[in-house]
Amino acid sequence: MIVSESVDVALIGGGVMSATLGALLKELQPDWKIVVFERLGDVAQESSNAWNNAGTGHAALCELNYMPNPDDPSKAVGINERFQVSRQLWSSFIDRGILDSADTFINSTPHMTFVQGEKDVEYLRKRYETLREQPLFAGIEYSEDSRVINQWAPLLMQKRRKGEPFAATRVPAGTDVDFGAITRQLFDHLKANGAELRLNHEVKKLSKKKDGTWDVRYRHRVGGAPGTVNARFVFVGAGGWAIKLLQSAKIPEIKGYGVFPIGGQFLKTSNPDIVKKHQAKVYSQAAVGAPPMSVPHLDTRMVDGEASLMFGPFATFSPKFLKTGRWIDIVQQVRFSNILSMLKVGATNLSLVRYLVSELMKGRAKKVDSLREFMPTADGADWELIQAGQRAQVMKGGKLQFGTEVVASADGSIAGLLGASPGASTTVSIMTDLLAKCFPEHIGDWESTLRELIPSHGSSLNDDPARAAEITGTSAEKLGIRA
Repeated sequence: MIVSESVDVALIGGGVMSATLGALLKELQPDWKIVVFERLGDVAQESSNAWNNAGTGHAALCELNYMPNPDDPSKAVGINERFQVSRQLWSSFIDRGILDSADTFINSTPHMTFVQGEKDVEYLRKRYETLREQPLFAGIEYSEDSRVINQWAPLLMQKRRKGEPFAATRVPAGTDVDFGAITRQLFDHLKANGAELRLNHEVKKLSKKKDGTWDVRYRHRVGGAPGTVNARFVFVGAGGWAIKLLQSAKIPEIKGYGVFPIGGQFLKTSNPDIVKKHQAKVYSQAAVGAPPMSVPHLDTRMVDGEASLMFGPFATFSPKFLKTGRWIDIVQQVRFSNILSMLKVGATNLSLVRYLVSELMKGRAKKVDSLREFMPTADGADWELIQAGQRAQVMKGGKLQFGTEVVASADGSIAGLLGASPGASTTVSIMTDLLAKCFPEHIGDWESTLRELIPSHGSSLNDDPARAAEITGTSAEKLGIRA
């Protein structure tokens, strides 16, 4: 085996996770040599692509699955804190010329929740009463008045049947985010500052050497030429592909993990007469057995300067871990260390199985019927069905986990990210946590720069109302969004 070169950092995967980590390291340690491997012909083609996700700046403003107990706001507050960290870094990156103007990737879009039926109305009322006391949710509004909700989102109320109770919450400070644009801009910055981006390069295996470094073995997908790079640190930000590479690295920390792939589809319209009547992201309750990523929502999207609406997602199933993955992905992950856990997940999540079967049996007409539960006046002729990205939900300890999880070796020389939502919205805090875990010998020297980039770094905004108002107001001004 011939090792052609040595680098400080190897980033595997051309998505927002690798882009954010690379951009942070470039600010913290500009002399380090960074190489990025992406198996496709461009970056941001999988989960980070604008049409492979809902673009929600996940801040728990509207997502009910982040607060199943209406009296306990802890998880919702935690996710909002993490999104505020992302907003601060994006603001700093604009000041430093790392990101382009804010309107190229983020736009104000109110976040709403809409529910029907006495049980859900009561739940939403309690949730509102709890969240309104939290500084980071100070702007939340609540109404059961059809006239008010009609002002917030007319498409929800037109020709709706009377009689059934309904309610809605609204937070004007919500956002729509194009994570694909952020990813491309960060990689452009990395390339301009000495990092090497190798497209069409598929990493095949990771091997640890006696000196603690890693040989990253890859193959060029055009022509098939192999190669190896030696790296002091490896980050695997490859979506569902991450488990395969972490297993190839044979780190003990990956034992017991498995992933379950779930795909999705959206109905989309760019009809300007419809789009102009709805400026919000409106979430509701998930169906029984549905994973959190399948919570139905009607969203305003802004991609490449064009506004559109998306409704969904509708769950699909493929054994692939990526949209461009392989049909044998789900089988290739099986090990003696995780097979019992995976079988237990299947046996204890029959409601999820039933939900997926019911979703797979839905034809286009049934999907339009689901849209009409949100938008009674919907005409199927105005909407097209698009395929969204693949998500790989974490299986561990016999349980199906929803969220993101960093798996790192004990010595911190390699780390990877598993899981999905809230994912991209909380990328920055995930990466700052990773820096502390994997680079303990450097983090002390980096703290001052991190606080310059992220003023709230190391503190809780929700515990300090005045500080929360100051920092969220500053980032809102720099990003050109509602405070």
